[in-house]
Amino acid sequence: MPDFARKGRLFRVVSFAASHRQLLLRSDATAVDGTDTRVEVSFGHVELMLLKPIYPKGIHVRPASEAEFATLKERHDLQAGDAGFTWMIEPDGDSFVLSANPSWREAARTFEDPSLFDFGRPWPPDFPIEYGSVD
Repeated sequence: MPDFARKGRLFRVVSFAASHRQLLLRSDATAVDGTDTRVEVSFGHVELMLLKPIYPKGIHVRPASEAEFATLKERHDLQAGDAGFTWMIEPDGDSFVLSANPSWREAARTFEDPSLFDFGRPWPPDFPIEYGSVD
């Protein structure tokens, strides 16, 4: 999948493990936005990120365009080789992550359930789940 979009959902940064360079964004099911699934997006091998703690109107994870990367390269002293690893988070914002390809998972889960990216649990799980990665 070239990009991943979930508009109209509240997403938040739920964890960043500096020692493993892993970032996790999550949208839990809420009555406010009329959703019944949890969505998580995981970024591994994070080198650099500029994020908001909350995205109240959803996210759109996609590769940075040439123009966007040129701006980010100048602002953040990125290397030309970073272009293929720079992911925009919003359709019209400055949020980005420099990392390996992001992965996403979506399933009907409660707020108390463990992360969909809990690597200590068997994969695939014993409940219905959709998943993929951004290329």
